[in-house]
Amino acid sequence: MITDNPNSEAQENIVNPNEETANQSVAPQESHDSEVHEEETHDMVEHHEHEKMTSGELMTKLEALINAEDAGANHKKFNAVKEMLLHKINLESEDQKEADAHYEHPLQSKVSALSNIFKEKYDVFHRKQESEQKDNLEKRISIIEKLKNLYTHSEPNTNLFRAIREIKEEWSNAGQVAKSEFKNLNNNYFYHLNNFYQMLDLNKEYREQEYAHNLEKRQHIIARAKELQNEPVVQKALNELQFLHKLWKEEAEPVAEEFRDKTWEEFKEISNKIHERKSELLAVIEGEQQATLEKKNQIIETIKKLTSPDKAPNHNYWQNAINTVESLRADFLKLGSVPRKISNQNWNEFKLALRAFNAKKNEFYKGLKNSQHTNLEEKLKLIQTAQDNMNSEDWEIAVPLFKKLQEDWKKIGHVPRSMTNKVWDDFREACNTFFNNYRTKNNAVTDDWKENYRQKRALLDELKQIGDEEGSVEKIENIKTAWNNIGKVPRDKMAINTEFNKTMREKLRLNKINEFDLKEEGLTESQLTDKARKIKNQVADLEAEIVKLENNLGFFGKVSRDNPLLKDTFDKIDDKKAQLEMLKQSLHHIISGE
Repeated sequence: MITDNPNSEAQENIVNPNEETANQSVAPQESHDSEVHEEETHDMVEHHEHEKMTSGELMTKLEALINAEDAGANHKKFNAVKEMLLHKINLESEDQKEADAHYEHPLQSKVSALSNIFKEKYDVFHRKQESEQKDNLEKRISIIEKLKNLYTHSEPNTNLFRAIREIKEEWSNAGQVAKSEFKNLNNNYFYHLNNFYQMLDLNKEYREQEYAHNLEKRQHIIARAKELQNEPVVQKALNELQFLHKLWKEEAEPVAEEFRDKTWEEFKEISNKIHERKSELLAVIEGEQQATLEKKNQIIETIKKLTSPDKAPNHNYWQNAINTVESLRADFLKLGSVPRKISNQNWNEFKLALRAFNAKKNEFYKGLKNSQHTNLEEKLKLIQTAQDNMNSEDWEIAVPLFKKLQEDWKKIGHVPRSMTNKVWDDFREACNTFFNNYRTKNNAVTDDWKENYRQKRALLDELKQIGDEEGSVEKIENIKTAWNNIGKVPRDKMAINTEFNKTMREKLRLNKINEFDLKEEGLTESQLTDKARKIKNQVADLEAEIVKLENNLGFFGKVSRDNPLLKDTFDKIDDKKAQLEMLKQSLHHIISGE
């Protein structure tokens, strides 16, 4: 049945099935054990690396895994990173939840969302894998049938060497099948391969060449394994050893029987010595953990010192200490793991130090809050006195009284933040009512309100005629200054002020200028104070909006202006920062008297 010269075709990877099956039962099993050891070591090192990463870095890695091509194949890595990230989130949230039971870490909802997305990708991957395994099963069954027919019903003039080479290549490339099918399928394949070789009278010279070639490969593998014993980077040595076992199993079998056990035992002994070096890797990790423990203990001691300062702390001290402790807390969580036997003790000491700090801080602010409430009560009494006398016309008594009230107000300390603006507005309103009434009564002879109204009406009519031509802004500024220098109008004509302000806003929008950028003259001290307060409020609102927009950018793994989804956000931030700078300059001009 063999029509070509066996010596020419015998170079095509034809091997004795007895040799293959024998080695399958010994060397590959040992190689599999090595792979298990390597996988355990790799998982241990990777877990150690994950412990060193921050929650933000872990989130970035989670996003990279979920965005990778064929993401579902990474389910083991995804779950490992997710588990460590949730652990970090739990640690970072623990002390927050003590203060607020409803607190939720900012990354918590994003982890849940990514988990749902990954589950969908994994389901797609799993269905695809099942389909592929089913197809591969049919392919392998077909290959076995082809192999069976080769030695039972082969056609005359069939080149058996080429045919068996093609069958083995097809088998090698047929892809994975379900684990439940693999063992029986593989045994069936080697059963028929063995029958084929029993039928085929292999050329002895070829077999000896094949044995010699594989023995040479084994010797090269052994030589490289010996070199790995001196590799300074243990993890690199373990990774390459795993690759050498793969080569041994796939390319260095079979060999002559007298070398089979001898070479394997030599390779296995070297492999065991390299595996013993895992203790070096563990020693490095333990050294890093010990160094981390020392750093964490230093952080704990620093927090304890901040909790009990040498001098009596004030508000500024506690504000600085709060920022420092928050930074130390973040550093503590970034540092990674400590030796397992004292991990819980170290974490509990850290929590106790934080609790002691928070308790001391809260005690201080509780006392401060009590004093602020006392200050509030005193200011409320001053407000009541001012309101009771704001309509008094007994100038000889009332004027000194209101001056005294203002002096007393300055001497009283801070009140609760939530009441600061309200009590000041109430007090100022009562004082302004009195002094405005005082000036009105004393200047009634010279204050011609009807003339004021006529002048304001003329200015309003002039303002309405202004467009957006060159020089318009200067005209608007002159009108605003003139308006400020005009006194009050009759009570029944006060609507002109509202009409003027509305028209002014329209002209400012038309000329694309902010009200606070107008150059105004003739403002009273009260008007300047009101204007400064309004600008301060607008500055605070803009700063809060900018912080919110920048925090929103933090939810994205890679923040870039080139990202079309983020362009509008970056533009908004730039626009608001420009507005903020303009307002700050205006406020500076007012405060400096410019």
